[in-house]
Amino acid sequence: MVNRLSASDASFYRLENTTTPMYAQSLYILRKPRNGLSYEKLLETVEQRLPQIPRYRQKIREVTMNLASPVWVDDHEFDITYHVRHLAVPSPGSNRQLHELVARLGQQPLDRSRPLWAMYLIEGLADNRIALYLKSHLTLVNGMAAPALGHVLVDRTQRPPPFDEDIWVPRHEPGSVELVLGAVGDWVAAPRAQLRAVGSTVGSPLGWASRKAFDAARTITRGAAPRSPLNTQVSQNRLFTVAQGELEDYRTVRARYDCAINDVVLAVITGALRNWLLSRGEPVPSTRTVRALAPLSVYPDHEFDSAGQPIGSVTPFLVDLPVGEPNPVVRLSQIAYATESHPTSTGLVDARTILTVAGFAPPTLHAMGVRVATAFAGFSGRVFNLLITNAPGAQRQLYVCGAKLLESYSVPPLLPNKALTIGVTSYNGKLYFGVNADRKAMSDVGMVSALLDEALAELLEAAK
Repeated sequence: MVNRLSASDASFYRLENTTTPMYAQSLYILRKPRNGLSYEKLLETVEQRLPQIPRYRQKIREVTMNLASPVWVDDHEFDITYHVRHLAVPSPGSNRQLHELVARLGQQPLDRSRPLWAMYLIEGLADNRIALYLKSHLTLVNGMAAPALGHVLVDRTQRPPPFDEDIWVPRHEPGSVELVLGAVGDWVAAPRAQLRAVGSTVGSPLGWASRKAFDAARTITRGAAPRSPLNTQVSQNRLFTVAQGELEDYRTVRARYDCAINDVVLAVITGALRNWLLSRGEPVPSTRTVRALAPLSVYPDHEFDSAGQPIGSVTPFLVDLPVGEPNPVVRLSQIAYATESHPTSTGLVDARTILTVAGFAPPTLHAMGVRVATAFAGFSGRVFNLLITNAPGAQRQLYVCGAKLLESYSVPPLLPNKALTIGVTSYNGKLYFGVNADRKAMSDVGMVSALLDEALAELLEAAK
């Protein structure tokens, strides 16, 4: 029996192109251990974790004439050294050099004849640091039952318990004739289901978007999103930059105005976008807004899996960011009101809840947010202007291969006609902003870090 891709996964696989690859990406900054972190030790660690993410040793096979959705098959030639690679920036490497490298790596397509993921150990950084860049196709990540590689790679202790020995034997790979016969059998057994599956992968993305999600968007959105320089044709080239802030500062604003941390994050981004528009000479009347798709991480109805782990979910949330409002407190109150009115607001994941999740949940939650956003991006018309993913992480020191995890950034992909995406991760007392942009449309993205700092300072001053 073959294991077919779901209709949505098949759509991610077939509808991507060179300008909008469907990749979930993470950047970890580590403190180099006293004895270093060797490439061999990283290979060993990744191999130990692969049983938790079996898709990472499988590749995708197409069915002749698209008679059915593609299938997952074990890669008989799986070579971990092909997927885990070793790079360096000229020492002493700067953050800017690292970010340029991450932008270039994010542009490179994954080899479709192999499992769709890659990892890079990056050395040469200043201040005794090393970096890990991880890239996985969205078909590999589908919630806590199918987490991202970066999720399972992180440990809560510097010396985790030993893992059971993994003896992996690839299963038989079906031939082309066998795949065709299987597709014919599926058509005979369930013709309507196969018609829906094939139609969803060769036609409009509307066919595979969740009807429930679409209805949610329709109730929140009235008409198309406003016109914005953020919406333009996207090229193949990227710019990546980062920003960070103290979580305690965001808590101060939250306590002063009785709102959620997520509201403060969105208000800070709104202030930064306002000043970015002004710096470009864009008209910013008091009624101007920028519509963001900011998927919310939730645990609906306190559901748990068979191992007792909470079942994470991501629900769509479209919010009009009031960039035309000059008062930062009014901006925050408008956003908080919109968030509070969302039907799933009581189930939001927070840092305390995330402690019950094994590994490091943000990479998986960010990927799920991108999956939701990709469905919306496929709708006809302009539904939103930019994507903002926000995922809470553990507020304690974590480790990767025995090295301290210092910083964690999401590198969310660009969606069609969306020149900017922002991924926000909270971890160990800080918020880390990963900002991914089209190189041509947003050549000035490097100023975003300073603009975020300015917007937060405005709210802190008002909160005194």
